[in-house]
Amino acid sequence: MTTTIEVKNFSIGLPKKMNYGTDKEMETAICKETIEEAFLSRDGFQGDGVADLRHHGGLDRAVCVYPYEHYTLWEQELKSTLPRSTFGENITVTNMLEQDVHIGNIYRLGDAVIQVTQGRIPCSTITKRTDLPALLKRMVDTGFTGYLCRVLEEGTVRKDSTITLLESHPQQVSILFANQVYFHRPKDIEGIQQVLAVHELAEDWRERLTKRLEKLTNLV
Repeated sequence: MTTTIEVKNFSIGLPKKMNYGTDKEMETAICKETIEEAFLSRDGFQGDGVADLRHHGGLDRAVCVYPYEHYTLWEQELKSTLPRSTFGENITVTNMLEQDVHIGNIYRLGDAVIQVTQGRIPCSTITKRTDLPALLKRMVDTGFTGYLCRVLEEGTVRKDSTITLLESHPQQVSILFANQVYFHRPKDIEGIQQVLAVHELAEDWRERLTKRLEKLTNLV
């Protein structure tokens, strides 16, 4: 039986000023707004953007996805109500947990086709937006970070669009496994090699993990 994936929220937004803490301000695109439809190009959604081009955006990180199920977990654990698109994700979905989504998986999203490339590396902007310091640590601890995708076919995406799995990657390296290796098993040579063996891995992660592997193998 095929599990139905439901889009719970569809958001985009350009960088703008965000106030946080005590009279502090920063430029960020994390505060996205729900929209009806947008065209998805290889660079990302029209009307969407990032402030920090070094750590966000690019062809391998054109679309950000976050599992809807985690919202309930975080709200219960941290006793706080989270706004829509808390993590700056474009698509909030059900039934696409990190343990079930593999790097290289291909999905149809509305009229577009996307491919999963890497786990999301959470940044301090999440803490600044939510004022919940424990959230960032818990995301890393659990590996519930969400993930990023490249665009294989451009097309229009609507609020009521469906996501369907077109192709499950044969190597079956899940986002959760890659997150565990990246965040918690820095010396796991075999695990790093397993992630790097996925040709469709984002270039940023490939560079980071290759450097890590080179250091480890030089020590052996």
